[in-house]
Amino acid sequence: MGKQKESTAMEIDDQSSIPSDQISNLKFSVNVLQLLKSAQMQHGLRFGDYARYRRYCTARLRRLYKSLKFTHGRLKYTKRSISVTTVTEVRFLHLVLYTAERAWSHAMEKKTLPDGPNARQRSYLIGRLRKAVKWASLFQELCSIKGDSRTSLEAEAYAAYMKGSLLFEKDQNWDVALKCFKSARAVYEELGKYGDLENQVLCRERVEELEPSIRYCLHKIGESNLQTSELVSVGEIEGPALDLFKAKLEAAMAEARSQQAASMTEFHWLGNRFPISNAKTRVSILKAQELEKDIHGSAADSLPAEKKLVLYDKMFAAYHEARSCIRNDLVTAANSENVKDELSGLDKAVGAILGQQTIERNQLLVKIAKSKLNKVRDDKNEKVTKPEELVRLYDLLLQNTADLSDLVSSGRDRKVEEVALAEECELKSMSFRAERCFYLAKSYSSAGKRTEAYALYSRARSLADAALMKLQSVNTADQVMIKELRTLYNESRSNSCAEHAKGIMEEEKAPENLSKKISNISLNGTDKKMEKLLMEKLDTYESAVGEVNMKVVPRIETFPPAFQPVPRNPIVLDLAYNLIEFPSLDSRMKKDKKGFISRFWG
Repeated sequence: MGKQKESTAMEIDDQSSIPSDQISNLKFSVNVLQLLKSAQMQHGLRFGDYARYRRYCTARLRRLYKSLKFTHGRLKYTKRSISVTTVTEVRFLHLVLYTAERAWSHAMEKKTLPDGPNARQRSYLIGRLRKAVKWASLFQELCSIKGDSRTSLEAEAYAAYMKGSLLFEKDQNWDVALKCFKSARAVYEELGKYGDLENQVLCRERVEELEPSIRYCLHKIGESNLQTSELVSVGEIEGPALDLFKAKLEAAMAEARSQQAASMTEFHWLGNRFPISNAKTRVSILKAQELEKDIHGSAADSLPAEKKLVLYDKMFAAYHEARSCIRNDLVTAANSENVKDELSGLDKAVGAILGQQTIERNQLLVKIAKSKLNKVRDDKNEKVTKPEELVRLYDLLLQNTADLSDLVSSGRDRKVEEVALAEECELKSMSFRAERCFYLAKSYSSAGKRTEAYALYSRARSLADAALMKLQSVNTADQVMIKELRTLYNESRSNSCAEHAKGIMEEEKAPENLSKKISNISLNGTDKKMEKLLMEKLDTYESAVGEVNMKVVPRIETFPPAFQPVPRNPIVLDLAYNLIEFPSLDSRMKKDKKGFISRFWG
C-alpha cells in the first residue's frame, strides 16, 4: 500500500510533448506528509530505527540522481545546485525533500544513542539539524514557486517544524521555536479539514505530535503553569516527531530530580531514619516516589489499569536501581560498622517498600482478572479469565506477603510499626488464602467435580470466617477487607449449597446416565481423539463413562482386529551352492576297458 502510494506520488506525465515555455508555468503537487509518513513507517521508524531510515534516504537519493541524470561528475565531484529554473519535474522536489530527511534522520540517530550523545556527538547532531533546516527552507522556497497551493502549505509547515526542532535542541530562542511549532500546527489543522479520510487522520496525528513540544516551549518561557513533573503525561503520544521532546523531557526531569535530591539527606520508613550519601540513590528514590504519587494521587481513579501497570513497572525499575546503588556502597564501604548498619537498614527499608508495592500491583492484576471472570467472549475476541489464573495470582500474593513478613521480622530491636506491618501481612495472608481456596473450588466446579468443589467451598468459608474474626479483633482493621471477606463468606456458603444440590441431583440421575453412557459404548468406533481403548486400560482404574467432562464416546476394542504378525518356520535358501567350484573326481572314477574292435564302434 505504502509503496503504491509512493510510486503514484513519484509518477509524472511525459513532459517531452510539453512546450518549453509552458514548463516554467507548470505547478507540481507533492503530498509531503503522506509521502514521508509512508516512507518512515516502511523503513525503520516504526521501531525507532533511524539508521535504517537514513540508509533508505541515501539509496533513494542515489536513484533520483541517476534517473534525473543530475549526477555530480564521475571522477571529480562537481557541485550542482538546484534552483527554480532547474526544477522541470516533480522529482527535483523529491530530491530536496529526501536530502533534508537524510540530514534529520542522521541527527536523530545520534540523539537516540543508548547513553545519549556526548559533547562531540551533540555538536555533530546540531550541525546535521542545521543542514536539514537549510534543505527544508530550500524545499519551501521551490514549492512556493513550483508547487500548487497545498504543496506550498505543507512545505511551509515542514520547514517550520525543522526550524523549531533545531531551536528546541539548542535550548535557545524558545519564543521563536514556539512560533515555528504553532505555525506548523495551524497549517496541519487547516489541511486536516480537507482531502480524503486518510489524509485527515495523518494531519490530526501530526497536530497531536506537535502539541507536547508547544506546551514545553510555553513552560520554558514561563507562559504556562505546568510543572516539570506534570510534563510526563504530555509525552505519552508515540511518533517520530516526539523523540526530541522525550529526550529533552527526560533531561529536564533528571535535572529537577538532581536539584531536589540535593536537599534529601534522609529516608524515612516506619519511624526509622536512614541517611543517604550517594547522589544516584537519592535520584532513584525520588523518581520512584514521584511515580508512587502518580499511582496513589488524587487523579489515580481516572487512570486506566494498563497505565497504572506501566507506572508500577517504572517504579520497580527505579527502586531496583536504588537497591543496586546501596549494595555497591555496601561492598565498597569501609570497616565502619555504623556505615554498614545504616546501609543495611536502608536496603531493608527500600526492599520492604518494593514488597508492599508489588503486593498492590498484584492486587490490581486480581481486580482486572475478576472483572473478566464472568464475561462472555465477545466479537473483539477479548480474553476471558479462568479461575486457574486467579489461583495463580493469589499464589503470587501469598508468596509476596510471606517475603515481606520475613523481611520485616528480620533484625534486632524491632519497632512497634514493624511489628504492626508484620501483623498486617499475616492478616492479608489469611484473606488471600481464603480467596485462593474459593477460586480453586470454582476451578473444580467448572470441571464437574462436585465433591472436591463442595469441600473447597466449605474450607474457603471457614478460612474467611477465621480471617473475619481476626480482623474484627484489631482496632485499626481495614473496612474494605472486612467487606470483601463478608462477601466471600456469603458466596462460599451459597456456592457450597449449590454444589451440594448439584451433587445430589447427579447422584439421583447416576444410574440413568450410567446406563445411557454404557449403551453408547462403541465396539468398533473410529474416533481418533480417544487416546487408549478400554481393553488397553484394564490394569488401571479410570472411569470411562462416569466422567462429566467426557467429550468422546469410549471404545472397547477395535473391530475388526488389526492384522498381527504370526511366527512360522524359517525358509532356508542355499545361495552359495551355485558359486562353489568342486574339485574334479575323474581320476578316481573306474574306467571301462574296451577291446580293439570296440574302439571303432564305441
